[in-house]
Amino acid sequence: MEIGSIVEYLEEKSILVTGSTGFLAKIFVEKVLRVQPNVKKLFLLVRASDAKLATERFQNEVITKELFDVLKKKHGEDFDSFISKKVHPIKGDIIHENLGIEDYDLREMLWKEIDIVVNVAATTNFYERYDVALNINVLGAKHALEFAKQCTKLKMLLHVSTAYVAGVKEGIISEKPFCFGEALNKDLYLDIEGELKLVQERKKKLHEKNSTKDVEKIAMKDLGIERARMYGWPNTYVFTKAMGEMLLGHLRGDIPLVIMRPTIITSVYKDLCPGWVEGARTIDSVILGYVKGEISCFLGDPEVILDLIPGDMVVNAMISAITAHSNQHSEFIYHVSSSVRNLVKYSTVEQCAYQYMKKNTQTSGDGKTIKTVRFQFMRTMSIFHRYMFLHYRLPLEGLRLINLALFGLFSQQFNKIWKKYKLVFRLADIYAPYAFYKGSFDDSNLERLRKAMMNSDEEKLFDFDPKHIEWDDYLINIHIPGVLKHLRK
Repeated sequence: MEIGSIVEYLEEKSILVTGSTGFLAKIFVEKVLRVQPNVKKLFLLVRASDAKLATERFQNEVITKELFDVLKKKHGEDFDSFISKKVHPIKGDIIHENLGIEDYDLREMLWKEIDIVVNVAATTNFYERYDVALNINVLGAKHALEFAKQCTKLKMLLHVSTAYVAGVKEGIISEKPFCFGEALNKDLYLDIEGELKLVQERKKKLHEKNSTKDVEKIAMKDLGIERARMYGWPNTYVFTKAMGEMLLGHLRGDIPLVIMRPTIITSVYKDLCPGWVEGARTIDSVILGYVKGEISCFLGDPEVILDLIPGDMVVNAMISAITAHSNQHSEFIYHVSSSVRNLVKYSTVEQCAYQYMKKNTQTSGDGKTIKTVRFQFMRTMSIFHRYMFLHYRLPLEGLRLINLALFGLFSQQFNKIWKKYKLVFRLADIYAPYAFYKGSFDDSNLERLRKAMMNSDEEKLFDFDPKHIEWDDYLINIHIPGVLKHLRK
């Protein structure tokens, strides 16, 4: 395998991007427009009630971002005309057939025009409603494939998944596709059509009981976790992403298919907007809580590998894979990860956050200096349960008794705190598999892709080698400041 010029490959290509208002898609769109201004067209699928609102969403949620500042400076007064010529927002939704594009003439034009389909659309919520996750992560993948099959010039369908479709495993996890119907619980067969029917039947019963929206929401969330764990996955997100991969592999025919499986995506590393990030991932929420003085402890083993990968490296890998496998009628799987070649541990993130706090004193909303303390790890679930019992359950029990003695005077306060207490346990239950994760993601396929790059300048322009990341420098000087700048609100 050899990769010719990536920049030349992108010239005069038309690319359809789903999930276009999301973090990763924005990096992809900006990179393509910047490195190859002669790309023919980028069609961006945008959820909206009409075409005008789709364009407004693109203008407000994509092109105004700091990420596009370099592109704006490059084109100056011609920026708006450049964007209008190269980028076409399209009203649609991946959960529907034909991607929700109702205008047949528009669909026909796209089928004749598009060279590459890039499916980035997903719901990444671990505790998502099962019906919602199935619609987006499973049926959405199917609809993207069906649309791609209609494209007469199609050279590639690239689908972004997650490395954690592997479930909770130990040791080295290989880059291999799923068999259709394969469950991690080897005693079971995963009937995807059956899961879709189950959701419809469960919702029908809820409607017959005149259940409220809140009751239905909780029922659908709990059903997702229940079904995921029955088949061997820890949460609804990775379970439905695995099903999406299965459908693509089973139905693709001879469509060239690349499945990218990134790990935990973090801020831009060293492209032209270092530290830029959107949407707080779990690790970013912890960093924010720590820097704001709201979190002082964390459930997890400090020696566990935290598999981080910057967003720009993920996009560079995507673009490189598209070029490498264009018109190759096979399925290719890539882990985009750091755990094998340049690992970083929870303890490294804690040390970097502490060093950042020592150098950059933070103040609370009322102007008081936030004291810098070392982060405490709860290394086992038993330690977590003991901590929660002593610090929260016992005081709550005292409040409950006082409330009974005073004829419900504190019922509102008790119920509010009790609800939060239960939520903490729910979140701990969902995230614990990753707090103690002992797997590492083999990236041999991606390493071969790196070695296939023939142009040294492009190897730097599209760098996705995790060995190039200096974790302390990245976390202290790029990622943590970026999180505070872009996510603190």
